[in-house]
Amino acid sequence: QVQLVESGGGLVHGGGSLRLSCAASGRTLSSYTMGWFRQAPGKEREFVATITYSGSSTYYADSVKGRFTISRDNVQNTVYLQMSSLKPEDTAVYYCAAKNYGLRIAVRAIEYDYWGQGTQVTVSS
Repeated sequence: QVQLVESGGGLVHGGGSLRLSCAASGRTLSSYTMGWFRQAPGKEREFVATITYSGSSTYYADSVKGRFTISRDNVQNTVYLQMSSLKPEDTAVYYCAAKNYGLRIAVRAIEYDYWGQGTQVTVSS
């Protein structure tokens, strides 16, 4: 069993930056593909970014490409999402997720085995 806890959310002005963290306990994350998803009020959960177990491959939603960077530290058992040039439309609850057998990227929520509780990101205009 893997427990995931997100942190780093908050209120930021448009154009600003935030770094989200996802800390894992229960098991090492080194064998998991990790992903970040987000859900805005009244909308479905959507894919944001994913990274393979080694960090060798990453993939981003078009809406965040060039602005967000996913990374991981398997020693610290933590995954990060660096968000820059934030826009009001980035406002959402951000969730991290872990997928076992992390040899490849994964963009569908159904592929993930464990989820955190989420952290709120609010971007003001």
